[in-house]
Amino acid sequence: MTLLKTKPETETAIQSDDVAGHIETLGRTAKAAARALAMSDTNTRNRAILSAARRLREAAPALLEVNAADVADVEGRKPAAFIDRLMLDEKRVEAMATALEEIAALPDPVGRELAQFERPNGLDIRRVAVPIGVIAMIFESRPNVGADASALCIKSGNAIILRGGSESRRSTAAIVDCMQAGLADAGLPAQCVQTVGVADRAAVGELLRAVDHVDLAIPRGGRGLVELVRNEARVPTLLHLDGNCHSYIHADADLDQAVAVIRNAKLRRTGVCGATESIVIDRAIADRAIPALVEALPECQLRGDEEARGIDSRLTPASDNDWDCEYLDAIASVKIVEDLDAGISFVATHSSGHTDAILTQNDAAAERFLLAIDSAVVMHNASTQFSDGGEFGMGAEIGIATGKMHARGPVGLEQLTSFKYLVRGKGQVRP
Repeated sequence: MTLLKTKPETETAIQSDDVAGHIETLGRTAKAAARALAMSDTNTRNRAILSAARRLREAAPALLEVNAADVADVEGRKPAAFIDRLMLDEKRVEAMATALEEIAALPDPVGRELAQFERPNGLDIRRVAVPIGVIAMIFESRPNVGADASALCIKSGNAIILRGGSESRRSTAAIVDCMQAGLADAGLPAQCVQTVGVADRAAVGELLRAVDHVDLAIPRGGRGLVELVRNEARVPTLLHLDGNCHSYIHADADLDQAVAVIRNAKLRRTGVCGATESIVIDRAIADRAIPALVEALPECQLRGDEEARGIDSRLTPASDNDWDCEYLDAIASVKIVEDLDAGISFVATHSSGHTDAILTQNDAAAERFLLAIDSAVVMHNASTQFSDGGEFGMGAEIGIATGKMHARGPVGLEQLTSFKYLVRGKGQVRP
């Protein structure tokens, strides 16, 4: 398969045009494509996604080549965690294709009857799930986000405009080529999936103000990006600020199990938003837990409060800023608390509302924690890195939402629909 949109010259040529006009064109064509997509049937949308998966596999050598160019551009200028999020290999390309196939196999979220009732006057009223319309997806360095988000939107009947980070521009364009080819194979408009072809950051602002064309904006990236979207958007948004996730070792924890879970929660992939950043430990178990954590996480810098460092001098000092920090790196803060109430209070104060976990064999303590912590995902005896749409059986996710309106936690197919009321009558008039 030939990849057509990976040359920097294409981007440069578009930059010379009017940025607002470029976004206007994307929005207008996306709106038209969304109408066609919303009227398509389940089988047609599934064919498009499955064909895109096949196209990704076929394009793997070319995709890896352009991704290597993206990585080469930032090596030496970006931290290792950033490079890890940007980099593709054969395994990750295959994972993208597999995720698309899993999305195609999921039930169609569109057309679900959410409620049905008949009024005394004979009106038949049904609440039915429908696509949202046009989604603007603004993300940073992870190119696989483009594939996952596109497939989720196709399946749920939404058109999508992708605006990836400049560091992943070649990779994102190559992935969009594959998605558009899959759409064309199924007889659907290629414009159901588009990418912003302008490197100018002004394009993000234009996209966030495109109220005539964009129905929902979703940022996926660091705090700076999410705050930009929150502060500048005129279109509705679905967002979370960061993933300051906690793992709390309760006094009644199975220590061996807790340490193994935290190692996975912190180090499986340090650059994901579900990674544990803060370890909270009951004082009653701290003298055993802290040395065990240091031994189990030798590649991780543990930053502790004064009491924690008194137990093990291998910890480095933590500052007040550490309790609220999303490191996205092999670093974790360690805080000792008096008991369950103090643990709940500390987590509630410092959590970003993404994912928090308690590690304990005390079911009553676990239930108190699960009820008290007001995060999108709260766990008992499990790695916070399970906070993921794929792990929740959604096939994939378009992001994690930490707000409380419309969607919360992993945002999959069901959360990418709205609803409307279908009212059927027999000539009734309102008195």
